[in-house]
Amino acid sequence: MTEKRPILLVVEDDEGLQAQFKWAYDDFEVIPAIDRDSAISALRAHEPAVVTLDLGLPPDPDGTSEGFAVLDAIMALKPDAKVIVATGHGARESALQAIERGAYDFYQKPVDIEELGLIVRRAYNLYGIEQENRRLAEKVNEDKTVLGTLITSAPEMIKVARTIERVANTNVSVMLLGASGTGKELLARGLHDASDRRKGPFVAINCAAIPENLLESELFGHEKGAFTGAVKTTEGKIESADGGTLFLDEVGDIPLPLQVKLLRFLQERTIERVGGRSAIAVNTRIVCATHQDLEAMIGEGKFREDLFYRLAEIVIRIPSLAERPGDATLLAKAFLKRFSAEMNPQVKGFASEALSAIDAWNWPGNVRELENRVKRAVIMAEGKMVSADDLDLGEGEGEHADALNLKTAREEADRRVIRRALARSEGNISNTAKMLGISRPTLYDLLKQYELQG
Repeated sequence: MTEKRPILLVVEDDEGLQAQFKWAYDDFEVIPAIDRDSAISALRAHEPAVVTLDLGLPPDPDGTSEGFAVLDAIMALKPDAKVIVATGHGARESALQAIERGAYDFYQKPVDIEELGLIVRRAYNLYGIEQENRRLAEKVNEDKTVLGTLITSAPEMIKVARTIERVANTNVSVMLLGASGTGKELLARGLHDASDRRKGPFVAINCAAIPENLLESELFGHEKGAFTGAVKTTEGKIESADGGTLFLDEVGDIPLPLQVKLLRFLQERTIERVGGRSAIAVNTRIVCATHQDLEAMIGEGKFREDLFYRLAEIVIRIPSLAERPGDATLLAKAFLKRFSAEMNPQVKGFASEALSAIDAWNWPGNVRELENRVKRAVIMAEGKMVSADDLDLGEGEGEHADALNLKTAREEADRRVIRRALARSEGNISNTAKMLGISRPTLYDLLKQYELQG
């Protein structure tokens, strides 16, 4: 079977040169295009790794406006393509402008076929290396998951995951404390999946989303005829979690009278349905979460202290996304991969300014905000790369206040920058060192010094 030849797109209106390229580069499948429309059509159809582009194209064969328009279109549709532009003798300004706009290299007319062939083959080899690096980087990103599905490289979040893994196979009640959108339900599900109850049900209920007069029935179930509209006996969330895990989200919103009944269940491990008279034994593990300050609520008489200590045998505090340097980039790439497959397959990644905007933003809505912005951006993106405008991000809200101790502040700043650079380069040490403007040995020393994973 004949090996498939790599594609070379030649955007050139001189038919004689097109024929010369086909003859000289018989190790490539040469696809000719004579103007902007045919070039874009060929690019969409063949997605070539390498393109040669004459800047003087009709309807402006004596100028460069049409050639630059084609270059901009190629960079928007296939930013990883290696574009080699042709310029007239001495047209140094055009060559430099082309490089600034994303071209890989340039050559001068009249064409030296042998010299251009070296540039084309070098460009194709570099493209292949970059594709392999991306493939390896995707594998690196897969290794950034803990608890099965939690994506992170931040030591603060890895510590949370390790704590959850340690307590998973116990029966202690776990309370997850964190701001809205930090992934409390994801962690609760990860705890369930890591426990010996994993084959049982995982039942979640948001206590803040259910009206107070219906919450008791939702939790404890009801007997037929217990109240108007109770046309059949229905088991509640606690009973349906028998043998598994019950996740009570926003537990601080449970009203005081219902707190008493929940406490009784935690003490006796039996429930009575609304309108029922018989005790029903339930074997379930309780995991709860809240963004509220329950200890302050206890002082105000809004939450029972004895219930708090029953629910909070183990307390795990979840850092906000802003406290997890580098994670916003890792998560954004994971969300983009998922949403582009579902909604807009032409989207392949983030433009560099979009990644900078993600890094700079303070993410007040945490992971939920990031997920929503990436989903919207994937839907709205017109090219292959999501831009900062697609994400609709303003200027970042700045870093948190650093420690007053100068040495500590410098170390914290170093850690943040290194984590972000690792995330941006997808774990590639050479690219991270280049991004930071340091040598590989220096970066290795810093990774060891700050106990960061490369």
